[in-house]
Amino acid sequence: MNKIRVLLADDHAILRTGLMHLLGEKDGIEVVGEAENGREAVQKAQELKPDIVLMDISMPVMNGMDATREIKKRDREIKVLVLTVHDNEEYISQAFQAGAVGYVLKKAADSDLVNAIEVVAGGDYVLHPSVTRIMVENYIEKMGSVQEAAHNHNALTDREREILKLVAEGFTNREIAQSLYISVKTVDTHKANIMEKLKMHKRNELVRYAIEKGMMQVDFREMMG
Repeated sequence: MNKIRVLLADDHAILRTGLMHLLGEKDGIEVVGEAENGREAVQKAQELKPDIVLMDISMPVMNGMDATREIKKRDREIKVLVLTVHDNEEYISQAFQAGAVGYVLKKAADSDLVNAIEVVAGGDYVLHPSVTRIMVENYIEKMGSVQEAAHNHNALTDREREILKLVAEGFTNREIAQSLYISVKTVDTHKANIMEKLKMHKRNELVRYAIEKGMMQVDFREMMG
């Protein structure tokens, strides 16, 4: 059985030494090289053709994100497994967009890293459990916001949607009142209800909302003059 060939990319020599010791004890894994910055990681990846690059994010000369993109651009067969201290969604998303197939936190390297390497080598993606929790929590929060927005939109009456469209199109309260044969005071009341339901406070927010909901069409040629 062929060993999984790993290239270590991290700017901390002590960590690289520890990882070499940890991985060197595993029969199915071979550390084929080290890199102390992103640019060196790209060069070593080209020279050594490892199966996996174990990539830190924060490195000098070239960071891990840029190094990952460059490695994947030059050789799509090489897999990049991120090993980092960063556990926020922005870094996680950027890593996978750059081409990484796994994301493991350094605080769990001793217990989860070997398994993550084996999973990635087998062709699957891997996320550290705490990273998965962050992604799921953020997804739930975003879905809640989407559902709330949909609920708020559905809460508008037909008349309120009609007035919202006219407000977004630039009509004054008096013009709206004349168009719909209602009083200006009634228009004011409807606008107040709309803003309360949508949790908005300014007309430009209503315009943006109406455009996003497809309630009005924007002629960009006209806007450009």
